[in-house]
Amino acid sequence: MKERKIGVGLMGLGVVGGGVARVLTDRAGLLTERVGLPLVLRKVKVIEPDLARPLAQEMDSSLFTTDADEFFATPGMDIVVEAIGGEEPALRYLKRALSAGKYVVTSNKEVIAKHGAELLDLARQRGVGVYFEASVGGGIPLIAPFQHSLVANRIAGIYAIINGTTNYILTRMARDGVDFTSALKKAQELGYAEANPENDVEGIDATYKLAILASLAFQTQVHPGDVYREGISRLSNRDFRYARELGYAIKLLAIAKEENKEVEVRVHPVFIAEDSLLAKVDGVYNAVLVEGDLVGKVLFFGEGAGALPTSSAVAADVVAAARDIALGVSSGAGFSLEPGKVIKPMAEIESRYYLRLNVADRPGVLAQVSRVLGDRLISISSVIQQLADEVAQTAEIVIMTHPAGEAAMQSALGELAELPVIKEISSFIRVEA
Repeated sequence: MKERKIGVGLMGLGVVGGGVARVLTDRAGLLTERVGLPLVLRKVKVIEPDLARPLAQEMDSSLFTTDADEFFATPGMDIVVEAIGGEEPALRYLKRALSAGKYVVTSNKEVIAKHGAELLDLARQRGVGVYFEASVGGGIPLIAPFQHSLVANRIAGIYAIINGTTNYILTRMARDGVDFTSALKKAQELGYAEANPENDVEGIDATYKLAILASLAFQTQVHPGDVYREGISRLSNRDFRYARELGYAIKLLAIAKEENKEVEVRVHPVFIAEDSLLAKVDGVYNAVLVEGDLVGKVLFFGEGAGALPTSSAVAADVVAAARDIALGVSSGAGFSLEPGKVIKPMAEIESRYYLRLNVADRPGVLAQVSRVLGDRLISISSVIQQLADEVAQTAEIVIMTHPAGEAAMQSALGELAELPVIKEISSFIRVEA
């Protein structure tokens, strides 16, 4: 009797796709042992520039096609691995694969964040699975723990550093005292940041990832548009100096909380205590702190991106899909939706705040600022005042508040900006306990 083989089709031969191709070919024997059946790479869908890559030159040229119809017509293809990135044509290809009864594996955070529920529903209709472990955290196992290990818990909160590029930039600004532009340039030179770094530095990448994690943790569909977002491009090295003085570090944090069926989701820079676990996560590393009612606090830590960590996660999903095929089941991770949950408006959250103001250096300025805050029941915790420019006769005031409502704080910022004595609201950063 001829041995059953599980065929794999790969779409994309970039950093992730190339890494997956190497794992499938170089570790074929090991993967066969793990699955119990041989895994065979049947076809690779590429674009013309991919054919010039060194890896493509090493592989059998008959594996490659630039035509999607030819790719999907390949016989014996059980699993489609999507490593193209972006929303389209990746979404169209994933739907086509599922409609054809193929299991799919993807590292595409944008597609899963925006269309995960739709894809999972299509997979259920066709009796196949969608696997997306690599969509969040690269090689850090996160999807599987939410789907299995933590399933008995009520998750109260997620606090995550889930973008290595921004974490590297913030680490350089904190340690070396360089400005944002210089830190970004170094990240680009080292290959950590793209030529167009908007997705990273403006928090878009982290927003996609948080939407996926929150959907799984709180069993409700969280769309990227539900997530409040601020990036790091407005941070100054002066903010890092004050943070150290006050006992804090600055991180771009992805935060998700649930209380009384209200889900709070936001991505923005925060002050966090310098002795906390997340404050010590530096460079390109990622970390996700999860609070469950049974398990307590659990920290997932590791390299969140790069060819090897991400390829590891994709290959693990390929093995999981292959095992399910061998067993005739479909157990790809999915979103279990609970009714009645709503997204909490950003205006209703409560936080402490750090505020840096450039003001006229004259008596009574702090009293005016205190009045604006006090009128909105915002209590001041501490104040630092320094001469900013003797010639221009301006001073710098740094205020830390006690917990206050976001709506009240935004209203106060609006009135402060109109005061003649306020030259500039230089910085405004939330403080996470």
